[in-house]
Amino acid sequence: MEAMLRGLNWKSSLVYLDDVLVFCRTFQDHLLHLQHVFERLRNTGLKLHPSKCNFAKQKVRYIGHIVNSEGISPDPEKVTAIRTYPTPTNIKQLRAFLGLSKYYHRFMKNYSKIASPLHQLTRKFIKFIWTEQCQTAFDELKESLSQPQIL
Repeated sequence: MEAMLRGLNWKSSLVYLDDVLVFCRTFQDHLLHLQHVFERLRNTGLKLHPSKCNFAKQKVRYIGHIVNSEGISPDPEKVTAIRTYPTPTNIKQLRAFLGLSKYYHRFMKNYSKIASPLHQLTRKFIKFIWTEQCQTAFDELKESLSQPQIL
């Protein structure tokens, strides 16, 4: 899909796997951008599933984010999932939490620094011992995402 929309990606559209988001400043531009995307789809023989399409929306959910005229912010449902994530009791649970929180790292100030004690626990040959420092880092990450920035 990215190759098919080459040249349009990041100018008037975003592509992630088979999800395409067409964006613009005005409704007229939106129609023009849609026309370009539809032409590319037609030329490559790809078809859209009408029930999965939304057009001319002011606000959309897109790959775990909310996109609107103000910018991009984390999807509140995902933020809730992170905020309510239980304290990990093993490496598998910790990796799952780090994967989920890392996806939104650009919205959290000092993510790498805060998450460092947690990443240390995921290193090879390190015994999983949940310390007070780990709990503090875990809580800080959850709190940091609850006050997200808009990009």
